[in-house]
Amino acid sequence: MFLTKMKNKKLILGVILLIVALVMIVFGIKYMSDQNKDETASTNDESSLTSDSAETSESKEEKVDFSKLTLPQLSNVVAENETELEIVTSMGSIKVKLFPELAPKAVENFVKHSKDGYYNGTPFHRVINEFMIQGGDPQGNGTGGESIWGKPFGVEKTPELYHIRGALAMAKTNDPISIGSQFYIVQNDQDQSSQVSADDMPEKIVEAYKKGGTPFLDGQYTVFGQVIEGMDIVDKIAALPVGANDKPNEEVTVQQINVIKEAN
Repeated sequence: MFLTKMKNKKLILGVILLIVALVMIVFGIKYMSDQNKDETASTNDESSLTSDSAETSESKEEKVDFSKLTLPQLSNVVAENETELEIVTSMGSIKVKLFPELAPKAVENFVKHSKDGYYNGTPFHRVINEFMIQGGDPQGNGTGGESIWGKPFGVEKTPELYHIRGALAMAKTNDPISIGSQFYIVQNDQDQSSQVSADDMPEKIVEAYKKGGTPFLDGQYTVFGQVIEGMDIVDKIAALPVGANDKPNEEVTVQQINVIKEAN
């Protein structure tokens, strides 16, 4: 009888232990499941944040809305916020307008040099027909000249200005910080529209490139002005016979540069 009671107690105890073990297993599985859910949620949250960050980064690199650009090169009228100069050369005068709001350093440098007579007597030392004419070097050989600050400065980029025919830009070396006093005027009059796309620039600029230009220079050099009168003089200079280093056999010089009107 005693043994029977003991057996019954052991059986009951075994059943209780089995129930407890089953309960612990069930709760353990649920706990692990809950933990996995929490970890998954955490991972998903991080992915969401990463995605948001990437989206924000992409939004910062949105394409320029070309319809909002003023494209001042396309007008020969000198606006209030533009400066007008006359480049008097030994072959005739070239009138240009400058864009101080779009290329402030280049314009300040060029205007100050012009007022100080820095360019007086300097030659167009490099001339390439159907490309450009280059000047502004007191040494007369393309190795000299400095900015008004006594040190070189960098390229100023803007989606408003391009190397269309008649563009006035600052020359430099391959070093990105190397602009001094030398400048060039784009002379090429051959259709360049097949070299550009309306996906990369305003359609009006694509149209302007039909009249010539050097689009492969866009974004690499500072365009800061545009010829508004005297492109026939630019063409005459570009057509001169040249010798070594594209230097004209007949010297053509900048006699002086007159500031006709300064931007307000």
